[in-house]
Amino acid sequence: MSQQEPLEVKGLRKQINRGKNSLAKQFHLVRKSRMKLWQNALYILIGVVVALAIGAAILTSLDISAIDYYSDMFTIGLVGNAYPERAIENFLVSYVPLLITSLALALSFKMRFWNIGGEGQFLIGALTSAVIAIKFPGLNPYLMLLLMSVVAMLCSGVTGLAIARLKTKYNTNETLATLMINYIALYVVTFFGETKADWNFFLRTDSERPKFTSFTKMPFVEIGDFHLQISVLVTLLIATGIWFYLRYTKQGYEISVIGDSRRTATYAGMNVKRITLRTMFTSAALIGLAGAFTASSSGCISTNITNNVGWTGIIVAWLSKLSIPGIVLSSFLITILQFGCRSASSLYPSIDSHFADLLQGLILFAVLAADFFANYKVVRIMSAGEKQEEQHEDKKEVES
Repeated sequence: MSQQEPLEVKGLRKQINRGKNSLAKQFHLVRKSRMKLWQNALYILIGVVVALAIGAAILTSLDISAIDYYSDMFTIGLVGNAYPERAIENFLVSYVPLLITSLALALSFKMRFWNIGGEGQFLIGALTSAVIAIKFPGLNPYLMLLLMSVVAMLCSGVTGLAIARLKTKYNTNETLATLMINYIALYVVTFFGETKADWNFFLRTDSERPKFTSFTKMPFVEIGDFHLQISVLVTLLIATGIWFYLRYTKQGYEISVIGDSRRTATYAGMNVKRITLRTMFTSAALIGLAGAFTASSSGCISTNITNNVGWTGIIVAWLSKLSIPGIVLSSFLITILQFGCRSASSLYPSIDSHFADLLQGLILFAVLAADFFANYKVVRIMSAGEKQEEQHEDKKEVES
């Protein structure tokens, strides 16, 4: 037999639960009226300063000058670098996939279709594009990049289309479905990366340990000593195209209407299911393109090729309020943070390699918290007795 709780414990537990319920009833989360741009920026700036202060305290405890570290971080290692053009090239290699992924996620988020599968769709694009690069090594570099991009977009797009179909036909939870794609794709890439077999062309044959095969890197435009990769130019065109698409086309207007109210969109005669399928295919296809660009830039694939852009892209899109110019700017700033942290940490041997991740996490968390407090406030709701008392006092003032 199970031992019964003493009456005193039961009574105490009821009081605690009653207190929690009354506390929840007393306070409520309310959205603030629309704030000005400079006010939002001020909140975010305060959040960043707080995070940097915490990071400075940690650096000081390690006997490292916080001013020197932050100087190296925000200049992304350009100052005193014998090859600054290489630092800029590496910075752009990190910026391109984050920007494309954030733009693609914004498309689905505007429609309130919560595509959390950026990591998986990115891996699918990288893996399938690598098939073209490995199987056809003699192709013209520009033709190879084109074929890699098309294959990656089709494969990732079909994945997104399948999830959207499940949503429109069976009302499947798209958050869970896209989330599972992340792990499925990761385990598939891990399987190919760890399984040595004659059929597995993804691995090098001249290595005893499993290693992914290298292939031809992306073509670039040579500007003096600086190598501008083709993906940078394509990404800028994509950003401009999505901005125009959402702002000036009928299809972009349909996405906005569905995001505001699906019932309104249906009442207006819009085919909500078809628009959902089309938008999700486009979103996933663009993320797959980011995967192909990254694979082509590095000339190899790996299980950590995403650099977490699928997750960071969600933060970028949300912080930018799904604004395309805002996403371009936020992606740029967060890439400076990520790339700068790695560059600065490499100059200080006493710092653990994970300190850069710690500092990034602190800053991103602080920015999200600042964004929350900039847009929401906690208000206290008066109880019925307090309302009666206030009404009674008002009545007394009127009578006097």
